[in-house]
Amino acid sequence: MIRFLLNDQEIALADFGAQTTVLDWLRQDRGLCGTKEGCASGDCGACTVVVAEPAGEGLAYHSVNSCITFLGALHGRQLITVEHLPDGETLHPVQQAMVDHHGSQCGFCTPGFVMSLFALGKEPPLGGGTEHRQAIHEHLGGNLCRCTGYRPIIDAALASTAARVPDRFDRQSRKTRAVLDGIQSGDGVGSNGGEMPGAPGFLIPRDMDELSRAYLEYPDARLLGGGTDLALEATQALRTLDRIILLDRVAELRQVTKRGGWVTVGATVSLTRCLELFSGHYPPVTDLLLRFGSRQVRNLGTLGGNIANASPIGDLPPVLLALGAEVTLRRGNDQRSLSLDNFFLDYRETALGRGEFVRSVSVPLPEPRQFFRVYKISKRIDDDISAVCLAVNLVFEDEGHDAVIRSARIGVGGMAAIPRRAPACEAAMTGKPFDESTAAVAAAAIDGEFSPIDDARASAAYRATVAGNLFRRCLLEYRGSEYPLKVTDVH
Repeated sequence: MIRFLLNDQEIALADFGAQTTVLDWLRQDRGLCGTKEGCASGDCGACTVVVAEPAGEGLAYHSVNSCITFLGALHGRQLITVEHLPDGETLHPVQQAMVDHHGSQCGFCTPGFVMSLFALGKEPPLGGGTEHRQAIHEHLGGNLCRCTGYRPIIDAALASTAARVPDRFDRQSRKTRAVLDGIQSGDGVGSNGGEMPGAPGFLIPRDMDELSRAYLEYPDARLLGGGTDLALEATQALRTLDRIILLDRVAELRQVTKRGGWVTVGATVSLTRCLELFSGHYPPVTDLLLRFGSRQVRNLGTLGGNIANASPIGDLPPVLLALGAEVTLRRGNDQRSLSLDNFFLDYRETALGRGEFVRSVSVPLPEPRQFFRVYKISKRIDDDISAVCLAVNLVFEDEGHDAVIRSARIGVGGMAAIPRRAPACEAAMTGKPFDESTAAVAAAAIDGEFSPIDDARASAAYRATVAGNLFRRCLLEYRGSEYPLKVTDVH
């Protein structure tokens, strides 16, 4: 059985299909049709809802695409839709602002905009001016229909998020938190107490041991982190997912630790949180993650999922390969670690054995005299898949722009059947200063060791040319930086 709050109503469900999405349940079972279906792939944002969960001493609110959120993932959380925002006959301030500033025309996309802005209003207050506008644009980046134009929607956002007047959700937050805590405490203590929550086709392990046993018993089950990729098999490919094992209630998979020059990130840490983690150590990754997908997608998507699905155009694997990351895997009571270089075997194939799953990813912290950049090339800036992704990690012998490269690690995506390093290119750069000659040699080497394909995103010739040109761009950025070898945190 799963239990959650639909607004302030407690829901208990014991029999539901494993692949049932929140969107389908809302519209077909509950008759709550304010949440719209547009793309059924997490792109358009018309289906945006907000999910609240216990965090610290209060609640954290996250906007998600209900079309790619599985119903079982709501266990122990509160689901809020556009129908729940008004306080009696009074519209929520976000809704009223959309009316006042004429931000809605046909109305199909409006509920999604409203819910994204509602979630923004639940975050800590931001500074004014440019910072406030940037936050609005970032939160609305996954709501694509703008039939009234950008200005009235932004005006409504500015008006509704400036005052931060407490609403009924704030007033009821203690009661809501108590109910959600009660649901979680009713689950027992995990491996040694209480029946595992979920349904026959949707299992919700509560700790690592319970997860390990469940996956050994059902090795053909699909593991669910955020579902931004897995859900597309149900909504786009129309496949049946008979059994799903949800990962995000296992606390060990959500932990982040820093020890001995490494930061270890649990497999179900969200991409939103990864953005915060990387910003202090490798700022270029922050820029990449802001282009990874919309806020709704980053709130759901996980680091482990981006690796385990083994997509050749996943954006984080090239970064992690260039940084020398390691992955820790678990099967039953056994655990092993290996370099990410050895994790990807072939197209959509990894080193994971039957019943084995990704537990965590460990990334080295920056070194002195290190220069790191990552580039994503796609048809549009935001919410698009890479044609080429190139990560360049150079460590120099000495200080200064004429220093010799001591080591080079290059991670590449979109150029082969798997994300992989470019060893010939790395060898061509090692032991040389980073100048025009080295950039040219690196471009030639990477062209010689990859045979990209032609597809709808880019031709093979385009990919090869772009990958080479990115080394010239990297050189220009290296030269143009005030002191490119400085890092702020090497502990």
